[in-house]
Amino acid sequence: MIAVITGDIINSREGKALEWLESLKKALNRYGNSSEDWEVYRGDSFQLKTNIESSLEACLYIKACIKQFSALDVRLAIGIGNSKGPIGKITEEQGEAFYRSGECFENLKSDHLAINTGDEQQDIILNLMLDLGLLTFNAWSSVDSVTLKVILEHPGYTQKQIAELLKKSPSTLSFTLQKAGYKEIQSLLKYYKSIMLKQ
Repeated sequence: MIAVITGDIINSREGKALEWLESLKKALNRYGNSSEDWEVYRGDSFQLKTNIESSLEACLYIKACIKQFSALDVRLAIGIGNSKGPIGKITEEQGEAFYRSGECFENLKSDHLAINTGDEQQDIILNLMLDLGLLTFNAWSSVDSVTLKVILEHPGYTQKQIAELLKKSPSTLSFTLQKAGYKEIQSLLKYYKSIMLKQ
């Protein structure tokens, strides 16, 4: 079982492409190997193949990387399933995960994040959780996004160490994390991982 994330950048023409594209590629490379596991195409669209347990974290990390540029946002669709076809180039692979990710992406419309696992009841619950989470995720400021990006990059760090990295006071960091919903994100990621480990 794998996860395939299909996405595109919202308002891509309003940002400096060199800046957000570099940030996007670094984010994709964090969760997969270039050309084997991810590709950017049509200028502002992309696909990433990654493990199912970290697929939601990957989406939130990508979102934080893009929303650090204030005019931009991203739409993301997760497909869970098997993969078949030649291994080595993501654009040539097929299978349930790819079909589900593509179908989920086509149905996003005004939504910014959704999942298709092939289990309708499970999808209803997970997508409801994501919809509620998006009330906070979509409101991240560039400061919130940079903070979450750094904290996701350093999972073993204490808040004091993160504050030092960001050159912020602990109280300022604590306020930013509270506003960005970090405690709830941790709970969501823990629950999501437990569900994915049962797949």
